[in-house]
Amino acid sequence: MRVLFLCSRNQWRSPTAEAVYQNHPRVEVRSAGVSTAARRRVTEKLLLWADLVLVMEHEHKQRLREQFPDLFRDLRVEVLDIPDDYSFMDPELVALIRQRVEPLLG
Repeated sequence: MRVLFLCSRNQWRSPTAEAVYQNHPRVEVRSAGVSTAARRRVTEKLLLWADLVLVMEHEHKQRLREQFPDLFRDLRVEVLDIPDDYSFMDPELVALIRQRVEPLLG
């Protein structure tokens, strides 16, 4: 399964999620951001690559809907509800990511 993690600027949350799952035997992972200021910005190519798109906030899902309206209806997008309150690899963030992602991987 190919999983794309998205947050705003691809600075803390989505890169942490990518790092947590990068060596997971069942998934391939990448991360990006929905903001124009993102380190790595989400693209149509990345969205087409992904089997599952995991966004940190409802706002990110809405931005995807606005930026990629034709593609959005065919995406499997889940909201993790993880606020932008953590730094990269913060132990609390890692635990929260695992708690929210594991049930979605089946």
